[in-house]
Amino acid sequence: MSNTDKASNSGAGSRELDPILLEVLVCPVCHGPLSYDRARHELISKQAGLAFPIREGIPVMLVDEARQLDPDE
Repeated sequence: MSNTDKASNSGAGSRELDPILLEVLVCPVCHGPLSYDRARHELISKQAGLAFPIREGIPVMLVDEARQLDPDE
């Protein structure tokens, strides 16, 4: 694991998501709102059932990179 991966996984050195960015971004699948999961560093689309990762402070809004939400999430 590289130093960059370690920093991303631990949250150390990662930048916080800009609140203005969260207001502007929408889910690329359903165009619905996103919520910020600070603990997992993800943007959550409840409507699409997807969690988009945030890497080094940058949201990765690619469906191929998104994690499918569990039914209880």
